[in-house]
Amino acid sequence: PLLQKKKIDSIALKKNTIKTSKIYSILFLKCPRCRKGQMLVSQPYDLSKFNKIREHCSHCELKFKIEPSFFYGSMYVSYGLGVGLSVSIYLFQLLLGLHLGMIQVFFLITGLLILLMPYINALSKVLWANLFFRYDPTFKSKPNKID
Repeated sequence: PLLQKKKIDSIALKKNTIKTSKIYSILFLKCPRCRKGQMLVSQPYDLSKFNKIREHCSHCELKFKIEPSFFYGSMYVSYGLGVGLSVSIYLFQLLLGLHLGMIQVFFLITGLLILLMPYINALSKVLWANLFFRYDPTFKSKPNKID
């Protein structure tokens, strides 16, 4: 029984470590401070709420927009991600030995960029926020207020 409890604790610790890793929080669009709350109002492909950022984290109450137009800088990150993805797609098709023509490569890259655009934009906002906010594992969520 004691060995089994240690094994369960070990599995829970690994699961918690993965969920609090920086890469996990960025890829799953989590709050940079607590890495638990969502940054976006909705998922990236919900076009009616396209990449709208929450005012505050639902878990730690971090204010995401620290100044007006704060996330304009994420456009530069989005551009870098788009260029990096385009180069990667081009090199990947060469590695596969496809040897597509210039027009075919253009449409392949353009099509994939259009399909991935909502996620790239959301990812760029999370990356931008991670440059300014630090992970704080000691931060506790606000206690429930009793009125």
